[in-house]
Amino acid sequence: MLIDTVIDVVCPWCFVGKRELDLAVAERPAAVTGVRWRPYQLSAETPAEGVDRATYYAQKFGNSPQFQQARKHLIARGEELGIAFDFERPARIANTLDAHRLIRWALAPGCQDLVVEGLMRAYFEEGAFLGDRELLADIAARAGMDRTLVADLLASDADRDVVQVEVAEAHRMGVQGVPFFIFDGRFAVSGAQDHSELVKVIDHAQATDGAGA
Repeated sequence: MLIDTVIDVVCPWCFVGKRELDLAVAERPAAVTGVRWRPYQLSAETPAEGVDRATYYAQKFGNSPQFQQARKHLIARGEELGIAFDFERPARIANTLDAHRLIRWALAPGCQDLVVEGLMRAYFEEGAFLGDRELLADIAARAGMDRTLVADLLASDADRDVVQVEVAEAHRMGVQGVPFFIFDGRFAVSGAQDHSELVKVIDHAQATDGAGA
């Protein structure tokens, strides 16, 4: 089956969700023919120069005990999955439209997973700015894509409208938070679920394949 995964690359829970999905797919390799990464923008109005992450988080979430506890939980869960979240490092949150264009172009050569992983590691572990097109071209090259071609595409308006339409479609489908997983086009799961729960959905989709579910 194909698993469509709707994400935004500046969403930390999407990184957690990706790693959980990796584990689930590793447990059911024969059942999953592929994972396709779909775009979502948590803040499509973010300017091209980005916004300071610490300032943005302070304005949106404040510094309540609940927020601090949630962050500790996120960091701990990340550690369990091999993610070294670094929220103390200065960073800027980018408008992720260009990053989603890159992920879209990575589908044909079959390296979406590597690109998504590269983007999330760069931002969450290294504090890199995902609005930097040179960085995006470097991440593409490390995934096996043609760096020059990607740089030329990023400098153009190629597929900007297509990605924006996909994001709008996700909203119309009722996606209100990410990550959002769609298994075999039939079963949806929202949130960064433990991989054991994702395995259950894979098994259920297999068991009901062709049963009119």
